[in-house]
Amino acid sequence: MDEKKILADEFEANRAHLGAVAFRMLGSRAEAEDAVQEAWLRLTGVDVGNVENLGGWLRTVVARICLDMLRSRKLRREDAISEKEPDLPSAAGTASYDPEYEIAMADSVGLAMLVVLETLGPAERVAFVLHDMFELPFEDIAPIVGRTTDATRKLASRARQRVQGTSVSPEADRARRRSVVEAFIAASRDGNFEALLAILDPEVVFRADEAAMRLGSEAVLRGPAAVANAFKGRARGAKPAMLDGALGVVVEAGGRTLLVLHVTLKGDRIIRIEAVANRESLDGLEVILFERDQRIDAIE
Repeated sequence: MDEKKILADEFEANRAHLGAVAFRMLGSRAEAEDAVQEAWLRLTGVDVGNVENLGGWLRTVVARICLDMLRSRKLRREDAISEKEPDLPSAAGTASYDPEYEIAMADSVGLAMLVVLETLGPAERVAFVLHDMFELPFEDIAPIVGRTTDATRKLASRARQRVQGTSVSPEADRARRRSVVEAFIAASRDGNFEALLAILDPEVVFRADEAAMRLGSEAVLRGPAAVANAFKGRARGAKPAMLDGALGVVVEAGGRTLLVLHVTLKGDRIIRIEAVANRESLDGLEVILFERDQRIDAIE
C-alpha cells in the first residue's frame, strides 16, 4: 500500500470527528465540509512523518481554518445563521453518511445554541468549542487562538457564561452549578465513594498541570471510578469559589492557595476537572471565595 493511500485512509478515519468540530465552530454544514477539505489539502502538502498524533494534528489544522473563516465572516459582517433552521445533516441527504458523525452533529447544535455561539468573538467560540465540547486542554488551544493559556481559559469562561445563561435564568443556573460543586466537595471530604460516582458524568476526565502533578496528582484520569478514587478523602482544604467568573474549587493549605480546580458540568454532573497549581497561573487568577450561606448571585 503506497504512502498516499495510507494517509488518505487515516484522514478518512478522522473525517467524522473533524466534521463535528468544524460544524460546531461554524454552524454551517457547507462551511464545515469546506474546512475539512482544506485540511486534507494541507495534509497532502506537508511532511507528517514526524507527527505522532495525526488526529490531533488534523484537529488543530481544522480549528485554525475555522478561526480564520470566523474572522473573515466577522469582517464581511455576514450573518452565519439564516432565518431558516440550520442545515443539520440527515442520513438520506448525505452521500458519505456516518452514524457517529450524525450523532455528534445532532447532539451539538440546535438553533438556540447556534444563535448564542454567533454572539461570541471568533477566539471565544473556538476556545469554548475545543475545550467544553471536545475536552482539549487550554495549553493546546492557546497556540491556536494566539493567546496565553490563562487568557484562553478566560475566553472559554466568558463564552461558557453566555451559553449557560440561554436556557434558564443566570441566578438559577449558577445556584444549580454551585450545589453540584458543593456536593462534590462534601463527598470528597467524607470519602463517600458512591456519592462521588453519582456526581461524576460517565465520561468524566481529570487533568492536572505539571505543578499539580508534583503535588501528587495524576496527569490524566478517565471515568468516574478513577476520578472518585483520586478525590476520596482529599478535600480537607477545598472551598467553592468563582475563578475568573466561572464556578470552581480552591484548595488551601496553611492559609495559602495550593491549587484550584476548574470544574465543567454536563447537566447536573461533572464531566471535566482541571487541576492548576502553577504559581504564575494562580497569581493571575481572579478568585472570589464564598462566605457561608452566601448566595452565588450576591457576589457577581
